[in-house]
Amino acid sequence: MKTLAAAVALTFATLAAGSALAADEKKPTPQQERMKSCNKEAGDKALKGDERKKFMSSCLKGETAAEDSKATPQQEKMKSCNKEAGDKALKGDERKKFMSSCLKG
Repeated sequence: MKTLAAAVALTFATLAAGSALAADEKKPTPQQERMKSCNKEAGDKALKGDERKKFMSSCLKGETAAEDSKATPQQEKMKSCNKEAGDKALKGDERKKFMSSCLKG
């Protein structure tokens, strides 16, 4: 009887933990948020076909700012440093070190 009660309790604990994880997984990622924002803006502009594809591509890359998302100064700095690191073709630890120093000052 105690074994059955322990098994049932373990089952409920496992289900509860799974439910908590499922709730965390439902939170949209930043990319999903950007997709939603860009898609809304494309719809508001009534874009269709190739024009919509071109707009969505540039919007998702961050080239076209969606109405809802205004870049903060930190985001602008990150974008600038990231571009500079890419231009210098930095990789791995060298890139991390550069990005750290670039973002600090």
